[in-house]
Amino acid sequence: MGFTTRREVLLIAAAAGLKPSQVLTAATHSFPSELKRLIDPATEFPILRLTSPEYNARLPWITNRFIGHKSNFLVYSSDRAAPNTGIYRLDLKSGESQLIAEGQAIDPRFAMLTPDDRGCYYAEGDSLFEASLSGGHPRELHRSQEGWRRSTLPAVTEDGIAALWPEQKEQAFRIRFVPFGKAAGTTVVESPEALSELAPRPRRAGFLYRRGANELWLANFDGQRNYRLKIAGAPFSYAQWTAEGRSILYLSKPARPALAEIREFTPDSNEDKLVTKTSQYAAFSRNADATVFVGASGSKASPYLFLLIRAVQRELAIAEHKASDPTTCMPVFSPNSHRVFFETDRDGRRCLYSMIVDKLVEET
Repeated sequence: MGFTTRREVLLIAAAAGLKPSQVLTAATHSFPSELKRLIDPATEFPILRLTSPEYNARLPWITNRFIGHKSNFLVYSSDRAAPNTGIYRLDLKSGESQLIAEGQAIDPRFAMLTPDDRGCYYAEGDSLFEASLSGGHPRELHRSQEGWRRSTLPAVTEDGIAALWPEQKEQAFRIRFVPFGKAAGTTVVESPEALSELAPRPRRAGFLYRRGANELWLANFDGQRNYRLKIAGAPFSYAQWTAEGRSILYLSKPARPALAEIREFTPDSNEDKLVTKTSQYAAFSRNADATVFVGASGSKASPYLFLLIRAVQRELAIAEHKASDPTTCMPVFSPNSHRVFFETDRDGRRCLYSMIVDKLVEET
């Protein structure tokens, strides 16, 4: 198309009545590497800062798959083009970022790779889009029906054939199951309480979600089964499926932060058991086979990022995250478990960081 500047792209979009996120952006919006190697002053482990503190960068919610299968790139959001929010592809070898989509109503916490790693799902206002990582016009997959609005982060099934779409109308909440390219979808959950943190169950036709403040529910895609899970560790946060979908790992967060622990619930047997106690974790996630966890401590005295070995229940501090809000650190492993990624505003604005942990964690 011959576009050479951001201004030309936006002018063409405006003339065509398109949103900025609906024009061909990838070929004209590349940004040079901002990688900076650091040494953590507390642990003396090397850290790689991936984005510049001149703007805010955010990782997607941890239950989204946003790191490529080969662990060579990830997608993230940033406000470098404020007032727009952009979705970017970051090459983890070169450090170069490429704009995939942008718009004022893009949700910075929702970006998810397609199963083949060639595209990215994102939410803009009350619509769900799919954008190719190689450029082209984003495709609208779904839009809320009139009178309804998207209420929180959506989810896309593991095979990429449907979405779970959360909506709200006044004080009514619902979740719709929306097959791509077919009918408008069906309502599978309705509630007078807020519905959030949707997580499709791997290898099963169901999904996990939070209802209200401290209830964890499980429903089928067809809505035939929908019931509350009797977890022992409420209040809770960061509930996530194991890779095979047999059980749920979650962070139990009682009134005393020092008692925070990782627990595991198995829906098929209703068994809830303690996995390990933690150093006041405010956020955590598992590696591919759930043998190691990475957690961000909420302790003001020890604001560390920890690796926790499940078999021996021992922790290793790998960095000081120093986040003003540790719950937003979003610590995650790469698919091969050899890198850890996290987000913190330790340098002023929110930046993305990475650490190599291949000598500490076996490949998965």
